[in-house]
Amino acid sequence: MSATTSAPPRRGRRRPRRWADGALVRLLAPVVAAVLVLVAWEVFVRVGDVQPYLLPAPSAIGEQLAAGAPQVLSAALATGANALVGLVGGSLLGMALALLAVRSRWLRDALVPLAAAANAVPIVALAPLLYLMFSSTSEVPRRVVVGVVVLFPVFVNALRGLAQVSPVHAELMRSYAVSSWAVTRTVRLPGALPFVFTGLRLASSLAVIAAVVAEYFGGLQTGLGARITSAAAQSAYPRAWAYVVGACALGVLFYVAALALERLVTPHARPR
Repeated sequence: MSATTSAPPRRGRRRPRRWADGALVRLLAPVVAAVLVLVAWEVFVRVGDVQPYLLPAPSAIGEQLAAGAPQVLSAALATGANALVGLVGGSLLGMALALLAVRSRWLRDALVPLAAAANAVPIVALAPLLYLMFSSTSEVPRRVVVGVVVLFPVFVNALRGLAQVSPVHAELMRSYAVSSWAVTRTVRLPGALPFVFTGLRLASSLAVIAAVVAEYFGGLQTGLGARITSAAAQSAYPRAWAYVVGACALGVLFYVAALALERLVTPHARPR
């Protein structure tokens, strides 16, 4: 009579399915929440007899969105281009300032208040001044506004990440007489990536908001902000809300792109 031994269960085979189930839940959760909100919104407007100029029904907004999809897409592309250029420029400038500030205490003490002051400047005051400085057909004012808005969150988060170096790693680099820039490249930057992408995710949504708001004060009437004000001035409130939906979709797209870039650059930080 031969004894048989059973092989231990292989737990590794169940991990991909668990990860897939978790990804499916994360995907379905916002979809279900959005559907519930839209249903509640529709019921509230119909039962409460809310006037369209106060709050149009989602069904009316959907009709306008379907009828004017090419116009919404065109406006979203115009606004998205300005938001993207401003986001890239402001993020690069914020990273550069953080790299400079982490090397010098007095420079950090000078740059942090300046970045905070720039962040406190309201768009309603900055945009008209920029439109006076540049041509009325130039997109530069809108892109500068976006760059100023995204500068602060990227700068602050990057500076915090760059400053958090393990004393053991710092002492090891000093013992090898490594230059400060080499320490930044090999130790500071890899450790600061989670902080940098936190600032970038915040800045991605702020970039779209800033680009839309900057369009209210002049320039080419091709973006979402100009279309929203034009539709509202004509009392076409469902159409104005259709452009608002386009702005929301653009903000979500920017956020997802920032999240995807983070997953690509830091794959070790993926959730299990």
